[in-house]
Amino acid sequence: MIGADAFIEGETMRDEVKAGSLKTWSAGDYFVIGRQLVLMAELLCESADLRAGERVLDVATGSGNLALAAARRFCVVTALDFVPELVEIARARAVAERFEITVEEGDAEDLPYPDGSFDVVLSTLGVMFAPDQHQAARELVRVCRGGGRIGLANWAPDGFVGRLFAVLAGHVPPPPDVPSPLVWGTEESLRDLFAGHSFTLTRRDHVFRAHSATDWIDHYREYFGPVRQTFAALDPPAQQRLTQDLTDLLQADNVARNSTLLLPAAYVEVIIDL
Repeated sequence: MIGADAFIEGETMRDEVKAGSLKTWSAGDYFVIGRQLVLMAELLCESADLRAGERVLDVATGSGNLALAAARRFCVVTALDFVPELVEIARARAVAERFEITVEEGDAEDLPYPDGSFDVVLSTLGVMFAPDQHQAARELVRVCRGGGRIGLANWAPDGFVGRLFAVLAGHVPPPPDVPSPLVWGTEESLRDLFAGHSFTLTRRDHVFRAHSATDWIDHYREYFGPVRQTFAALDPPAQQRLTQDLTDLLQADNVARNSTLLLPAAYVEVIIDL
C-alpha cells in the first residue's frame, strides 16, 4: 500500500513535469514549426483511411494540421491540446478554412470524452510527449469505439530528431524518471503501450529544409520550444558549445548537394486496430 506522503510526492512530481512541459511547448511559436509538417498530417489521414462522416479526435493537435487534414476528408472533427495559445491558433485556422472543427483545451492523459466517442483517434508528434505514456495510451484506446482505429505519427529514436533530442539532453538533462517520448517510435514500446491490439507500422522520412545550418539553428532557437528552452538554460559559453554540437549534427545529416540544408528525419506511422 502506498503511503500518503509517497502519493503526495508522486502527484507533486507529476504536476511539476506537466508544468515544465507546458512551459516548453508554450515557448517560441510552434505554429511556425508545425506549418512545415503539413504533409505528415495528410499522409497519416490517408493511411488511417478516413471516411466522410467519421467522428475523428486529434489529440495534442498543436496548431491544427491533423484536424484540418481530417476535416478536408469530410470528417466530424474534434481537436484537443493543453497549450492555450495553440488551441487559439488551431481555432483561427479552422475558421480561416471555413471548417466546423471543435477545438478544446485538455490533457492527453485525461481526455474529457466518454468511452467510445470516436471512430478514429489520431495524433501527429503530440501524444508521444505525454509524461505518463501508459495512461495516455489507455486514454486513446478508451475514447475510440470498438472496431475503430488509432493513427499515430511518432519520431523515431534513431532518426535526425532522435539525435537532436540527444544533443539537447547532453546539455540540459531531462527530468529524472520521465521516459523518453522517442520510445513511441519503436515497435517494442508500441507493443507494450497497446498490448492486446494489432497494428501496422510504416517507417517514413520527413525532410526538413533550410538555407543553411546557421539558418536552421536560428530558426529553431527562436520558434521551437525544446531548443529555445535549452539555450535559455545555458550561459553564453555553454550556448556556443550547444551551437557547435547542433552544427555538427546538421552537417553530418545533411544530404543536400548544394549549399542548402536537406535533413531526412525518420518517423514511424502507426495504425492500431481496435
